[in-house]
Amino acid sequence: MLNESDYDTFCSWWKDWRWTPPSVDSLPENGMGGVMVSSNGVEVCGGFVYLTNSKTAWIEFIVSDFKYREKDRQEAILYLINVLIELVKDSGDYKYIYTSLKNESLINTYASCGFVKGSARCTEMIKTL
Repeated sequence: MLNESDYDTFCSWWKDWRWTPPSVDSLPENGMGGVMVSSNGVEVCGGFVYLTNSKTAWIEFIVSDFKYREKDRQEAILYLINVLIELVKDSGDYKYIYTSLKNESLINTYASCGFVKGSARCTEMIKTL
């Protein structure tokens, strides 16, 4: 599970992938909210799960260390997704897990975890209040 200092690590990874980091206050609270996966003491990847008041949970903001190129990188990402799935299963009465993806490799990884494509070529839109 994450602690507050992990946000800086995530931000550097998002920037390395040329993606604007989400604001810390848009992420789920620490504890159930996020997971970091390490291999041999090196942080490899992480992500977040949002729990809703419906039967749907949302996995989002999966990111990995751009510089980490070891053979177990894909295995770590797959493990991360499966851990987030298990957290959702263990947390309560959820029937669906939603995510939005653009990266083809990550789409394929989710597919290997049993996700099916909904729509394609969507545009995500966010409004800050």
